[in-house]
Amino acid sequence: MLVCGKNVFNSLDPKTINKVYLSKNLKDEKIFEMLKKDKIKYVLSDPKTLDHMLSHNQGIIIDILEYKYKDLDAIGDSKMVLILDHLEDPHNFGAIIRTCEARGITKIIIPKDRSVNVNETVMKTSAGALNYVDIIRVTNLVNAIDYLKERGYFIYSAEASGKDYNSINYADKRALVIGSEGHGVSRLVIKNSDEVIRIPMFGKVNSLNASVAAAILIYGIGDN
Repeated sequence: MLVCGKNVFNSLDPKTINKVYLSKNLKDEKIFEMLKKDKIKYVLSDPKTLDHMLSHNQGIIIDILEYKYKDLDAIGDSKMVLILDHLEDPHNFGAIIRTCEARGITKIIIPKDRSVNVNETVMKTSAGALNYVDIIRVTNLVNAIDYLKERGYFIYSAEASGKDYNSINYADKRALVIGSEGHGVSRLVIKNSDEVIRIPMFGKVNSLNASVAAAILIYGIGDN
């Protein structure tokens, strides 16, 4: 997988890097020192060549190993888990990963099909947080929810039809479900949830960006 940018390079584990492509015009001694220190292979290229590979690359493109998703066994004894029900926007995904890492949530579950995966945009938007958060990819979200319930988790889905999230007494072990940008949480996931919650809104535009809604609830639920 190709990713780019100085901040992305600085956040990567050197063990995941296959090769680095650098612009001949790049003047950054720190990057060259890191390449030498970690014995990372690199190639000096014409800037136009890099632009054809990836745009907005800041003069550095990194060829890394494909992201290794975890399975449900990685949940371990986590107190809180986030479930993303067919989220589609990589910018939202990256921002949510960043919020989770800041809050101390290290497990995010996503479905294998019809969902955004870990790509260059997600890695860039997460600003290094992906190194500290496990992305668990599953074939079926309802089966994953059953798995969590068997281990004592209560499932809270975020939907406009739910109860004010401030009015809920939350279980010690909890999983928060955030729906897709266009369709929200799916019917079957709602049916298998223990509680449906909402963020109270008082403005005229009655909607929030998925990553913003997730951030509010990640901190709101975590404080209860």
